[in-house]
Amino acid sequence: MATRKGPQSPASVPSPASVPPPASVQSPAAHAADVHDLIRVHGARVNNLKDVSVEIPKRRLTVFTGVSGSGKSSLVFGTIAAESQRLINETYSAFAQGFMPAAARPEVDVLDGLTTAIIVDQQRMGADTRSTVGTATDANAMLRILFSRLGKPHIGPPNAYSFNVASVRASGAITIERGAGKTVKRTFTRTGGMCVRCEGRGTVSDIDLTQLYDDSKSLAEGAITIPGYKVDGWWTVRPFIESGFLDPDKPIRDYTETELHDFLHHELTKMKVNGVNMTYEGLIPKVQKSFLSKDRAALQPHIREFVDRAVTFTACPDCGGTRLSEAVRSSKIKKISIADACAMQISDLHAWVSGLKEPSVAPLLTALGETLDSFVEIGLGYLSLDRPSGTLSGGEAQRVKMVRHLGSSLTDVTYVFDEPTVGLHPHDIQRMNGLLLRLRDKGNTVLVVEHKPETIAIADHVVDLGPGAGTAGGTVCFEGTVDALRGSGTLTGRHFDDRSALKKKVRTATGTLEIRGASTHNLRAVDVDIPLGVLAVVTGVAGSGKSSLVHGSIPAGADVVSIGQGAIRGSRRSNPATYTGLLDPIRKAFAKANGVKPALFSANSEGACPNCNGAGVVYTDLAMMAGVATTCEECDGKGFQASVLEYHLGGRDISEVLAMPVTEAAEFFAAGEARTPAAHTILGRLADVGLGYLRLGQPLTTLSGGERQRLKLATHMGEKGGVYVLDEPTAGLHLADVEQLLGLLDRLVDSGKSVIVVEHHQAVMAHADWIIDLGPGAGHDGGTIVFEGTPADLVAARSTLTGEHLAAYVGA
Repeated sequence: MATRKGPQSPASVPSPASVPPPASVQSPAAHAADVHDLIRVHGARVNNLKDVSVEIPKRRLTVFTGVSGSGKSSLVFGTIAAESQRLINETYSAFAQGFMPAAARPEVDVLDGLTTAIIVDQQRMGADTRSTVGTATDANAMLRILFSRLGKPHIGPPNAYSFNVASVRASGAITIERGAGKTVKRTFTRTGGMCVRCEGRGTVSDIDLTQLYDDSKSLAEGAITIPGYKVDGWWTVRPFIESGFLDPDKPIRDYTETELHDFLHHELTKMKVNGVNMTYEGLIPKVQKSFLSKDRAALQPHIREFVDRAVTFTACPDCGGTRLSEAVRSSKIKKISIADACAMQISDLHAWVSGLKEPSVAPLLTALGETLDSFVEIGLGYLSLDRPSGTLSGGEAQRVKMVRHLGSSLTDVTYVFDEPTVGLHPHDIQRMNGLLLRLRDKGNTVLVVEHKPETIAIADHVVDLGPGAGTAGGTVCFEGTVDALRGSGTLTGRHFDDRSALKKKVRTATGTLEIRGASTHNLRAVDVDIPLGVLAVVTGVAGSGKSSLVHGSIPAGADVVSIGQGAIRGSRRSNPATYTGLLDPIRKAFAKANGVKPALFSANSEGACPNCNGAGVVYTDLAMMAGVATTCEECDGKGFQASVLEYHLGGRDISEVLAMPVTEAAEFFAAGEARTPAAHTILGRLADVGLGYLRLGQPLTTLSGGERQRLKLATHMGEKGGVYVLDEPTAGLHLADVEQLLGLLDRLVDSGKSVIVVEHHQAVMAHADWIIDLGPGAGHDGGTIVFEGTPADLVAARSTLTGEHLAAYVGA
């Protein structure tokens, strides 16, 4: 597509002050309003930005490039989009603002020319077990109205078709305190669609009691084996010991029937122990509330391991996993129930809805049809509305959020996208590019943070940040057209036209990982032998079954370390040192050198500054106004008590060590008094994935998407396993960073490991020893192996979509 002519340069645009007053003879082009065609940012200092000044043309497609951690998201999301949303929120009353998230004005001197910002980021959708694609996009809400109007037999209003609404019946007397006040009798009923047995979750759990406790021991001896249940735990084991229901010194196998019931199934009871109010309930309801009511993906790794070991989840036998009651499933339109509709592939559901001709609900059918059509257009027609939203990949979640904006009639708004091509096959990227251009052509400003050259190529304007990452980044290296970027000499410009060549010689497999009859999700009884001892890449369009094959079908006990796309969860108290486990050997080294407890060297434990509780800053909540964070005066922002900072290791205190970048810390812990092999090993892995510039104590909330991806990779590399399975490791990585990742994958294979990568990036495909291509399409059009062989064979055959795009990439 030809690049549209950019706006006038700032020098040629008259300032508002120089524009003559409007006159009846004046041409529309000279109107004072027409000069506001730039978003001006001056002096931006959010995160690592160093007084960045930039002018972005409105009603154009601007792409922000640069290495991971260079400041792209800080400029686009943390500055421009954040200020736009803050200004919109300020237009509401103080009462309404009290219910909204309050944000401080970004650190920037001048920000003008802003328009309303619509943010479509990569934040994972809620991992709540009750959230599905249908509930997240309002498609379910429209379906519920449809069935409440046309479903036969009629069972009630839209809520009666919702798996999140339970049926309620109540009656009694209520007193209305108004005037003299009188007591009236009321009955209340609400019909909901929730399955009673599974409570709308679709699955029921069966608990293996042997994994909860050792019946040969007593409570006082530590019979309960659940993670975190220590004998002295005030809220875990102590209520059992102090309740009076049980003998704490009696082995559980000797309990009477009543004692065993009180231990496992006792209902919630309030009691007082040593003057402290406590609640007592049986072990099984306690486990169900604390572990099983949460989504598995949201649990910590060691808790997830316990749940996998102790609990088996099966589809609810009453509702068949549909989450809905029998009455809801009996109400149908043309022999289709709402459960059947939600289980359909969206492309099929769209065809079914299009076939309904009911004048009484015509506006509803039109709106529902447009929503489903947007799913298909954006390449998500292979999903179903009952798909749990927590199972969507980052790219799928972002595109689901785009659905509600595609048919919008709004213009002159700013759409902000965070790597919209993540998780997309090269074939799908062309479709995404078309959508971005369509939004622009409606008169909107489109800002895109992106690494893929295919999307950078369609930009009207490019802003390249860098030159490096972290403290080495934060400046604008280039502004201009794509052609000018190619000759700019910046890191992005130099790598823009890089193309990896096919390997002349591929490795020979040392064995195979056999998968037989794989039928997870859309896989169709797939049999495949994945070669071991090589770099094997699994490809295919989004939704073809790649993740289902490598995550859902690899046999148990295959010695696999699986690194998925799950987002890193971490508060502002989390940092690279705590997340990777690096802080443990550091604390022990400090404790050993100074003869004190390791807990003193944690800002989340005994060593924390009492004034700020180890945060380094004191937060003041101002209700609907933005909260204020001020540096703690007692610890000067270090987060530790003054007495702790008197202890040294190798001449440094703990706060100075946490302020070190990874490369400096690796040297510090390599030799001398501070020599700590365990810490040095973890630091080496962080440097291997290109995070040598990160500070050990830098809050995880300040890391970019690419940095988080590599931090996760470095952490999992420490796990013991012969086969590494990586799901899209290039997500969030700059073209230059991809080279470093390929070097890391080569080192893993050369050290004797087997590496299986699910990937869309052609550079990784070209570098593979073996490719397994799934397809030919997505959803029920995919799920089969369409090619197995070397990249050279795939390029030569050009028999699949992947083969065609890889051939074009390598210039074959």
